[in-house]
Amino acid sequence: MEPENLTRVSEFVLLGFSEELDLQPLLFGLFLSMYLITVLGNLLIVLAASSDSHLHTPMYFFLSNLSYVDICFTSTTVPKMLVNIQTQSKVITYGGCITQMYFFLLFAGLDSFLLTVMAYDRFVAICHPLHYTVIMHPRLCGRLVLVSWTISVLNSLLQSLMVLRLSFCADLQIPNFFCELKQIVQLACSDTFLNNLVMYFVTVLLGAGPLAGILYSYSKIVSCIRAMPSVQGKYKAFSTCASHLSVVSLFYLTSLGVYLSSPAAHNARSSATASVLYAVVTPMLNPFIYSLRNKDIKGALKRSFEMTVQIGQSPD
Repeated sequence: MEPENLTRVSEFVLLGFSEELDLQPLLFGLFLSMYLITVLGNLLIVLAASSDSHLHTPMYFFLSNLSYVDICFTSTTVPKMLVNIQTQSKVITYGGCITQMYFFLLFAGLDSFLLTVMAYDRFVAICHPLHYTVIMHPRLCGRLVLVSWTISVLNSLLQSLMVLRLSFCADLQIPNFFCELKQIVQLACSDTFLNNLVMYFVTVLLGAGPLAGILYSYSKIVSCIRAMPSVQGKYKAFSTCASHLSVVSLFYLTSLGVYLSSPAAHNARSSATASVLYAVVTPMLNPFIYSLRNKDIKGALKRSFEMTVQIGQSPD
């Protein structure tokens, strides 16, 4: 079969999870609920951290950035899937697919780097509490976020440009609910050796690298916690670390599994399920694990609500 020139490719087909019509309302309701919970939960964190002066600390600065990124991360994939289910159309334009892939890689990379930065922040706070304000000063926090954005933008731009050089055959069906990089590359008829080489190298460098940083930070945190004299303090700190590591594990194990697995073992259904875990479920759980169980966040939301009620009840 002659490969079709890239400029003549007009659209891809997103196969999603199931073609059974009876399951479509269930999938629509499930993902709509998850999306609304994700947006509302993370938006509350952003508003609380930005409006309450008690939360103007490095920890909540990174947390609000993570929440904003999670909103954008989920918004790159779920709304399009909901539209496709509602209209019973699985088509996405070529330009729309490349754009979706670019922003998905951008926000996935930001998630990875921000999780690493937050682990480092907790390491400094627990292991070097007397020097915390000196080390984690606002300028450093801003630089860490800026570097995270810069690297993520460059990575997503590189991967998108690498895809633009590919030619595709007639089969343009993507076995997922969004335009996932590895599955797009597998559809190409032209040589993909360079694409796979860059993809695996970047995955190891920008995926396994931050993960190693997170694990190192938490190993140091555990060592510091074990040296604490208070049993209650140890239990509280260990519980917090376990919650954070559960989200980190869910995000990294599923995302790295998708990108590092061999094409022969790349089952379409299992890949789509793994994509849901790190692209939809993890951003939805982050507000609960990182913040909504946090007394500071709850206090800030309560004060914001009371202030809103008072303003609403005040006479004109």
